[in-house]
Amino acid sequence: MTATTDNRVLFEVDRDTRIATITLNNPAQRNSYDAAMRNLLARYLDEVAEDDDITVVLLRGADGVFSTGADMNNAYGWYGPRDERSRGGQTAAAEPPARSRPSQRRRLTVDRKSFGFYHNLMGFPKVTVGEISGYALGGGFEMALMTDISVIARNTKIGMPATRFLGPALGSLHMFFHRLGPVLARRLLLTGDIIDAGDVEHLGVFTDTCDAESVPARARYWAQKAAKMPADGVVIAKEAFRLVEQSQAYQGEEVASYLFHAYGTNLQFADGEFNFVKTRAQHGTREAFRLRDEHFHVPEPE
Repeated sequence: MTATTDNRVLFEVDRDTRIATITLNNPAQRNSYDAAMRNLLARYLDEVAEDDDITVVLLRGADGVFSTGADMNNAYGWYGPRDERSRGGQTAAAEPPARSRPSQRRRLTVDRKSFGFYHNLMGFPKVTVGEISGYALGGGFEMALMTDISVIARNTKIGMPATRFLGPALGSLHMFFHRLGPVLARRLLLTGDIIDAGDVEHLGVFTDTCDAESVPARARYWAQKAAKMPADGVVIAKEAFRLVEQSQAYQGEEVASYLFHAYGTNLQFADGEFNFVKTRAQHGTREAFRLRDEHFHVPEPE
């Protein structure tokens, strides 16, 4: 197992059951993740992929919360420090500060790498089981949908709320339309609504929808069932599944996802539209989220 001093992502292997468990361990921020956490998660997934003795990886979050997605405390921090985005890091002290908004070329470079992570997770060669409770939002929602077998609590909040301030072209549109169906995908992306997983239980979006207290045991049950399958057969099947999905549902996904995301994060806001990044800079993250929810609230007709 790779040694690391970052305990915000935990990794353990049970060789008797052939199951690896990866835990997002940032509960103070509802298991949101920054670039370092995502890169560490990718490293652990690579270890699982290369380990012939592991058949299943169980993906979960600490303290009963799966993940609220990418850490938005510093949205542009994903693109590197400002001085590194200007003149290759050679900004002189006497020069004015670099622009706070990354260039389009920087967006495309970073987003191509970012979506490479999600693309690899979606086509991961071992069985992935999601233990999903509390919140699965943004990138956390995407990861939940990407797992082969997903166990989710009925009261888990799911959705893509960042579309309210970064636009409805976030994430893998191919996957949303394929897994959610075009009607639900459009509803969640065009409104930024957050809904309970139980509201879509009848659609079969997730493998197993149950009460919150049953999720850990149910997830472990499904992981153990999948781990008893022939390991070579599982890998062959996963590649076959990937071929079918790529030919029927995901053609063009590898390019389209990061391209739309890079363009969509460079929006120009008109008067009266909510600019999260600007609001956060003025009022702080917590207040920005409150003002966001206030701006987008529309009471339903009686």
